[in-house]
Amino acid sequence: MTAAIHEFTADRLAGGSQSLGDYAGKVLLIVNTASNCGFTPQYEGLEALYQRYHERGLEVLGFPCNQFGSQEPGGADEIASFCEKNYGVSFPMFAKIEVNGDNAHPLYRYLKKAAPGLLGSEGIKWNFTKFLVDRQGEVATRYASATTPESIAADIEELL
Repeated sequence: MTAAIHEFTADRLAGGSQSLGDYAGKVLLIVNTASNCGFTPQYEGLEALYQRYHERGLEVLGFPCNQFGSQEPGGADEIASFCEKNYGVSFPMFAKIEVNGDNAHPLYRYLKKAAPGLLGSEGIKWNFTKFLVDRQGEVATRYASATTPESIAADIEELL
C-alpha cells in the first residue's frame, strides 16, 4: 500500500511534474526554502546531508516559498542559479509554492497535519522548516527553522 505522502505530485523547478511516489522506500527531508533569508546558509548543510546520505537512501527535497518576508522573490531560473552558484545544491528543487493559507500546496497541508508544530499549531512559521519522512512515507519529525541540518544527522541515520 502506498503511503499518503507518495500520492502527491509537485512541479520541479526546472520544469515538469514529479510524483513523490518515485521516492517510495527513501528517507525524505522536505524543506521550504528561500534565497534571501537569515537561514539561507542552511542550504550548505542540507547539501552536505544529501552528499553524505544520498547513497544510503536520503532525498532532500527543496520547496522555495515567498510567504515569509518576501524572501524568495525570484523566478525558477533565478532560484536555480542562486542555489547552484552559492551552495552547490544538487538535491531536487521544486517550483515555488505556498505552504500556508488557502493556496498552500496539498503536500504541505498534509505535512502540517501529520506533524504539527509547537503547541499543536499547524502553520509553518518561517523558511527552512523541515519535515523528516521515513522509508514507509510516514512523517517522523518536524524541525523548526533554527534547527540546523547538521543537528538532525543522527535522526536521519536512525531512519536509514
